Amino acid sequence: PGEPAVLKQSPDQEVRLLLLGLDNAGKTTLLKQLAAEDITHITPTQGFNIKSMQSAGFKLNVWDIGGQRKIRPYWKNYFENTDVLIYVIDSSDRKRFEETSLELSELLDGEELAGVPLLIFANKQDLLTASTPRSWPSAPPAHHPDRMWQVQACSAVTAEGVQVESGEGDASAWLPRVTASQSAL
Repeated sequence: PGEPAVLKQSPDQEVRLLLLGLDNAGKTTLLKQLAAEDITHITPTQGFNIKSMQSAGFKLNVWDIGGQRKIRPYWKNYFENTDVLIYVIDSSDRKRFEETSLELSELLDGEELAGVPLLIFANKQDLLTASTPRSWPSAPPAHHPDRMWQVQACSAVTAEGVQVESGEGDASAWLPRVTASQSAL
């Protein structure tokens, strides 16, 4: 209710972001785009990557966890102290929509991430087979009214929707607002 508190942004303000999603959703490519790094040679994440970067006056510590089926049971080991959950969906892989929806629902239903704000990246919008978030039946966060959330269409390859410097609808505008409101709690 109301506007989120204004947080004094400083490079010392640390925010822990947990980056999850099925294998091949584009999590590592997205992370490298956020960090303005080269994306030409990316391999599937075995385990996890950690990247720290400055953005919007915050120090972001991003934990990119592999999404292979055999790794997913270990996701819970990374939940502690998570400030924002980022879930990446391959919006061009319709055959896996049910699987990714079930994984996301399981994450949101768990106590460990209760109340943690959620940013869903509907990735691979540059592909002709991509579906837009509007065409999805219903997003799992809709069943969690106590959680701040946003669905953001993007392409990690082209960076569209990932890091736009202006506008209220992009991810880089949403993150400072949600972080400020979390810090005010």
